[in-house]
Amino acid sequence: MGRLPYQVLVILYLRDENGLRYCVFERESPANQIQFVAGGGENDETPLEAAKREVFEESGIVDAQFQQLVSICYIPTNIFSDAQRKAWGKDVIVIPEYSFGAETKSDVIKISNEHKSYRWVSYDEALTLLKWDSNKTALFELNSKLTFYQEVLQHG
Repeated sequence: MGRLPYQVLVILYLRDENGLRYCVFERESPANQIQFVAGGGENDETPLEAAKREVFEESGIVDAQFQQLVSICYIPTNIFSDAQRKAWGKDVIVIPEYSFGAETKSDVIKISNEHKSYRWVSYDEALTLLKWDSNKTALFELNSKLTFYQEVLQHG
């Protein structure tokens, strides 16, 4: 079946002595593009299955705890190859991008050849580095949930 007509976006995060941090990746191509883990569904994968696979492929992490976010955006198909667009059919003009948060306990990443670097950063730094609005919106949602719940737990 090949690549499915949807995309996933996964925000890896951890909480440690340095606080709440998010992992951003610099793509190999196009250069200087900072984003979260992203990719498309394959064969008969659900979005969650695709998210887990993409996290493993791009970071080497296998033990993350995933949560689907409400944030969703649509991506124009003209960024994909003509062959891919033909396989999806002429009526597929945009595809959905489903967003996830994925908590990990380790900041050790084994990046794939899709990226040339990664770094763990604060919420504010991530917002200044990220290229795509969809990444920023999903980050806002995840950070709001994580900090709200943390404040409720601490202050009742």
